Amino acid sequence: MAIVLRFVDKQGYIRERFFDSVHVHETNSLTLKKEICDVLSRHNLSMQNIRGQGYDGASNMRGEWNGLQALFVQECPYAYYIHCFAHRLQLTLVETSQEVIPMEQFFTNLSLLINLVSSSCKRVDQLRVARAARIAELIAIDELETGRGQNQMGTLKRPGTTRWGSHFSSICSLFTEYEDICSVLIDVINYGNTSTQRSEADRVYDFMTSFDFVLIMHMMRDILGFAQVLSQALQCKSQDILNALKLVSVTKDRLQSYRDNGWNELFTNVKTFCDA
Repeated sequence: MAIVLRFVDKQGYIRERFFDSVHVHETNSLTLKKEICDVLSRHNLSMQNIRGQGYDGASNMRGEWNGLQALFVQECPYAYYIHCFAHRLQLTLVETSQEVIPMEQFFTNLSLLINLVSSSCKRVDQLRVARAARIAELIAIDELETGRGQNQMGTLKRPGTTRWGSHFSSICSLFTEYEDICSVLIDVINYGNTSTQRSEADRVYDFMTSFDFVLIMHMMRDILGFAQVLSQALQCKSQDILNALKLVSVTKDRLQSYRDNGWNELFTNVKTFCDA
């Protein structure tokens, strides 16, 4: 368990510092509270001076009656609990997308695609070779700029329910590696060691190159891109509630504008992508 303290120094500036790392045998709220109190006690810090606590949304942390935050509030009523805003935004995006069947199918297929490519060291190497060859080709015809830190080799990123911005990062990595992934899948379809591998690669290739998959890939990149700006802002060390509310309002306005006026540009981009 990592413990981070947020405090105001003698000059009146807000500081946030990693404080300690504690090994715990249990993750129930009573055990975690005892360990935190022991750490504070060893450093002569009074629990009564706590003015806030922030954890994720797990029931053992945020439980209204028996969660860790509730146990601290019972002894220190000013230790107000804040559920990480960026974490809440991530959970909201995931839950919302799961309620829309095409979106749920898209992320399920995306996970299958990543599992197929990433589960084999050979296919990972093939993807890197294909990526390097394509970068060299684009540089040769002056379609890519060169310079320090540019055109670095990346990997397919796996979306995670609780990892901030992971779905957006996963889709962005898919855009970057799209052509190379198709090349690797075609190679597996033609030369895979087993019929199961060839069949699975063929199924993944079919849905990956379908118009519906490409359409949702573009649309989710745009939508999650709007939310990503908000997510990064909510992770700032210094953030006041009024500015946060303004950022939420701006994000909602951008999403509404995209819904009202974004279809023609989206369709054009998808068509261009498919024709390339």
